[in-house]
This record gives sequence, C-alpha cells and structure tokens, in this order.
Amino acid sequence: MIELTKIQAAQERIKDVAVNTPFSYAPYLSEEAGCNVYLKKENLQITGAFKLRGAYNKLATLSDAQRAAGVVAASAGNHAQGVAYSAAAFDTKAVIVMPESTPLTKIDGVKHYGAEVILAGTNYDEAYAYAKEYGEKNHLTFVHPFEDEEVMAGQGTVALEILDKCQTLDAVLIPVGGGGLIGGMASAIKALSPSTKVIGVSAKGAPAFKNSYELKKAVDTTSVRTIADGIAVRDTSPMTLATALECVDEMIGVDDEEIASGILYLLEKQKLVVEGAGAVGVAALLHHKLEHLKGKNVAVVLSGGNMDVTLLSVIIEKGLLKSHRKMKVTVTLIDKPGSLMRFTEILQELNANIVHIAYDRTSISLDYGDANVTVHMETKGKEHQEEIRRALKSEGYLREH
Repeated sequence: MIELTKIQAAQERIKDVAVNTPFSYAPYLSEEAGCNVYLKKENLQITGAFKLRGAYNKLATLSDAQRAAGVVAASAGNHAQGVAYSAAAFDTKAVIVMPESTPLTKIDGVKHYGAEVILAGTNYDEAYAYAKEYGEKNHLTFVHPFEDEEVMAGQGTVALEILDKCQTLDAVLIPVGGGGLIGGMASAIKALSPSTKVIGVSAKGAPAFKNSYELKKAVDTTSVRTIADGIAVRDTSPMTLATALECVDEMIGVDDEEIASGILYLLEKQKLVVEGAGAVGVAALLHHKLEHLKGKNVAVVLSGGNMDVTLLSVIIEKGLLKSHRKMKVTVTLIDKPGSLMRFTEILQELNANIVHIAYDRTSISLDYGDANVTVHMETKGKEHQEEIRRALKSEGYLREH
C-alpha cells in the first residue's frame, strides 16, 4: 500500500503540470446501468491519459545527475507520452521503446515532445526487456510504467481529485493492465474512504493481473490479444499485485466486443473519444457485470483517449451494423439494362439510403448472364431491415447474406 503522504506529495509536485480533469455525472449511462455513474475524464489530460501524473512525479524525484544523464522507458503509448512530456519539462533526454505494433498516433505523440523512439518487440514486455538493456548500456534511468512507488503515487492523485469532488462514493471502477493506476488509486481510496469498494476491470485478452489476483500469486501469460492496447500487459508485477491484494475488493474482465461497445457508447452518448483501456469500466456497466452496484454511487475512470483512428473507424462501422443502422445485402440480377435500376428503385421506395454498390459478373458460382450486386445501405433499425428483406424476397431477389 502506497503511503497517503507520498500520494499527497505527488499531488503537490504535479499540480502545475497535470490537469485536474473533469469529474461529472453521466445521466444516460446511469439510466442504462441502474446506478449513479460519475466519469473521471483522464482522456482529457494534457497527453491524453493519466500516465503523465506518475511519469512527472518520478522525474521530479530524480537527482540532478540522473536527469542530466537522461531517462529511458518502455510503453505502448500513454506512459511514453507522459515520460516524453515530463522529460521536455525538465530539459532531460528521453528514449522511448515502443512495441512494433504501436499505433502511429501514439508514436507521433511521443516524437512531438522531443523524445527518441525505438520500436522493438511484439508487445510491451518485449519492449520492456529491450529498454532495460538499452538503459544499462547507455547509463539512462529506467522509468517503469507501473512497478515504481513514485509512479504509483503519481497515479494515485486521480483518486484524491475524485474524492475531493465526491465523498459519498460506493465504488470506483479502475482499468487494470500492469496495476500501477489501481495500486496508487486504491491506496488513496482506502486511506481516505475505507468503505468505498475498489473494483479493477481488465481485458479478457490480457488476463494476467486478474488471474494473479484471484490466485493470490503472480502468474504470467504467454501472449496477449486485445483492442485495449493500453492494458495489454503479458506479465504480472509482484509489487503492484501485493498492493492490489491489500486494497482492491474485486476484479472483473470484459472482452473486446464489450470494450468496443463501450467506446462507441462514450462517443455517441458522452461525446468523448476514449481508447479501449479507458472504456473497460463503462463496458462492464453496459453489459451488467456489476449488478450489486444497482442504486449505488459509482465513479468510473476513463484512463485515456489516445485512440487509433483506424481502429475507431472499424469499431464505428461494426457498431452501426450491430445496431441495425447499416446493412449489407447481396442479390443476383440478370445482367441486362434496367435490372439494377429496378433493384435500386425498390430500395428507394423502402427509404433505404445506399452508400456503396459493388457489381460482380465473374464469380464462378454465377450462371452466364447473371451478376451479383452487393449493396451497403443505411437503415432505420431492425424492423426496417426486416421490411427490406421481405420486400426483396417477394420480388424474387433470393441471394442474400
């Protein structure tokens, strides 16, 4: 457990650097979840995530000689930007090692603050091993993203801000990857509001920390696969696990489908861009994984907003299909003038808005003289889509996916 005085000292150090991000009631989500939900919007932090807090606090506690030599870090993106920003503030050299699959937006974000970027490894843990070796060879201080008391104390300042705004919380939902955020926050919460439940939410595709919490010993996984890249940590830190076992009341997991729905929900209903790691708490509430919180006051930490726009576009497109606002239909037409016009007239009569048409005459499954037409269209819900299917069937357009 991180001492409260250490977290309070961190708050004093970072007060002129990190933003005291908004903490506000979420009416639509509260209605959906059946509890009073408040969102802590760390996605609106200067670097787009809470990681700035721990990184700046760590650099602030280094000696002048250590800062003069420079620092090195390994990160999937948010810690990297936090270290890069903090190093620039102290006029310190920073080298950041990032996994090769890191989204371009996060790489560019790090370079923007003047840090050197090295891409190495397929995940955080491989990048971490490279960074440790690089730092030893070049006499740089390694800034760990979570296994460090000063870093954890910096992250714990999120809890101080939440409790300053609301003293009657029944539970706080916190994303969990390596455990630094929940370790720091849980330490502060249990020191100031012991009755408040601390609930960690992890991605099912990166289950090491949750498994370790349940087994009460550190266990690692062989691989991770999740859209929540900010919490895609393969191995468990004994240090952060020990803090979690002391201060955390519950751990749950959400899968990528649930995380994607949380991202889309926040975008549509809250007008917030939140990355996968930051959306796990909302995903847990939307999918009713915490029914014992009905009627309670619940804070949810939106830990970051550095979302890869390519992934976001895929999530939006799939979300539109799942919510029956878009549909795809493939039909077989006789390949002669007027066939396509009659087909599109039917869709027009049904108020379906065509956004894309693909025409295929060469598929080996087709008879000569036929063509497959695939249409993507905007629709007005499930009943509208069923009406379209019935109309196409009655007109003899039998081939449909």
